[in-house]
Amino acid sequence: MSERFTVSVEPALAQEFDAFMQRKGYSNRSEAVRDLIRGALATERLDPEQDGACVGVLSYMYDHHERELSKRLTQAHHAHYNLTVTTLHMHLDHDLCVESVLLKGKASDVQAFAESVVARPGIRHGRLHRIPLEQAPEGKKAEGHHHGHKHDR
Repeated sequence: MSERFTVSVEPALAQEFDAFMQRKGYSNRSEAVRDLIRGALATERLDPEQDGACVGVLSYMYDHHERELSKRLTQAHHAHYNLTVTTLHMHLDHDLCVESVLLKGKASDVQAFAESVVARPGIRHGRLHRIPLEQAPEGKKAEGHHHGHKHDR
């Protein structure tokens, strides 16, 4: 069930919003507004003062010939085994590699770990994308994989 509310905006803002909707492929204002609200609330949940749980994707490019960098990266992931879920490694050419790391934990811990990796000598580019995890309602388990559908085995 949806709750309705009315929003009034000046004509220029409404035109700009309609153009935004068209560029992004929204079919109606309601869905566009819902996504903007979800985005604002998600950003707030990643705020250091809130420090909720999140998942993150850290991707970085590096020169694997950089002195012991691969070894130091592996050590960093082992030291933060509670955050690192898995790593995907790809060779770009003779010198460069890209890794994407799935992380899960407190937003501040994920952010700090990502910053420590990207700041290492030999890391050429790096970026972290975080997605806040919903807080489990009272009485519900936050762990596990229970979300209303079956998986084929």
